[in-house]
Amino acid sequence: MSTIGERLREERERKGMNQSSFAEVGGVQKRAQINYEKDERHPDAAYLAAIAAAGVDVLYVLTGQRAPLATDQAYVAPSQHMTEKINPVTHSVVAEPLGEYRLNQREKALIENYRGSDEEGRRAMESTASALAHKDRAKEKRQGGE
Repeated sequence: MSTIGERLREERERKGMNQSSFAEVGGVQKRAQINYEKDERHPDAAYLAAIAAAGVDVLYVLTGQRAPLATDQAYVAPSQHMTEKINPVTHSVVAEPLGEYRLNQREKALIENYRGSDEEGRRAMESTASALAHKDRAKEKRQGGE
């Protein structure tokens, strides 16, 4: 069974952040982040609220169980459809989706499967999705005469 520190590191890596930048999001020093990930200290509520605002699955960090996507409230937004907001806990700028793109049930299931997979499974899903998207684009070009 994984520890809070291991799951915290996993979420940081999922977000593509290093310890310094993740610590900044959480409103702590890098040394505190290192201690959290080594299970030498446990994060407080302010830290958890701050990283949750940045998109970290805090339920997963604490319990090992992924947070289910809300049935009607799951959104996905590409970076050009993001808005910036000041995090009230850390006073740092946090990008948030504008909420324009609702996920249907199939899309939600894909995301849940992705999040529930290990790193090898995630890579396989990513490469498969990429290959299929390129195949579809090539087919569209052939049919469109481009």
